[in-house]
Amino acid sequence: MKKITIRDIQKLKGSESPFATVTAYDFVSAQNADAVDFPLLLVGDSAAMVVYGMENTIPISMDELLFLVRAVCRGTKKALVVADMPFMSYQASVEDAIRNAGRFIKEGGAGAIKLEGGVPYTSQIRAIIDAGIPVMGHVGLLPQSYNLSSGYRIQGKSILEAEKIIEDAEAVQESGAFAVVLEGIPGDLAERITNLLDIPTIGIGAGPFCDGQIQVYHDILGLYGDFSPKHAKRYGNFGVEIQHKLAEYKNEVEEKTFPTKEHFINSNIHLEKTH
Repeated sequence: MKKITIRDIQKLKGSESPFATVTAYDFVSAQNADAVDFPLLLVGDSAAMVVYGMENTIPISMDELLFLVRAVCRGTKKALVVADMPFMSYQASVEDAIRNAGRFIKEGGAGAIKLEGGVPYTSQIRAIIDAGIPVMGHVGLLPQSYNLSSGYRIQGKSILEAEKIIEDAEAVQESGAFAVVLEGIPGDLAERITNLLDIPTIGIGAGPFCDGQIQVYHDILGLYGDFSPKHAKRYGNFGVEIQHKLAEYKNEVEEKTFPTKEHFINSNIHLEKTH
């Protein structure tokens, strides 16, 4: 069974058929995604919301993400596992960036890391790569800059914003990243960046012109309540289905129809009464 490598991902640049990727946060979601041959799985900091119930991605810690990275790596035999660097795990210094990226590889078993930001973080990207760790970039809408950008909003709608995103994407490539996520930008801007870069672009809320697409596991399966981001398509409503099945189980216990004789055994030994 062939393990997907960085080189395999880079070869997907410009393919006639775009490639799909998805997030994963635990052993079971990793097994499910790996079974259908996704080439790359991202242990995203979106786990802050969909796993830990936080308001946004900012509060999640290295240790909280590292716990999930380990689980995903145990459930993955083929896909390249990329660990998302959480807020303030790399921004303060190059040393922090190398140390924390190294933890995801050494302790977590990931094959690469992802970090948000372009030009301001080229030193961190280069240093992490120099330490032997592959880096995937992320430009456009930056969830970790939630407070700075006054929430989640489409980026790159003005000439100034678009030029900055292009500059960031090019800086990420020049720093040695093997791929870059384009999030929350107009489709025509994403197409332009995809054509400019030699590395694969992976879009989320960036239109159909990227080399690949990524979505959040919980969003596409309908596991995260009624909320559905504009960029996400629901391929199921499994959250409701799970609730129905849990209710069936609860009712059968209360009605004494579960467990039945097929779900347990008797020892058929005689026990003396105890007093």
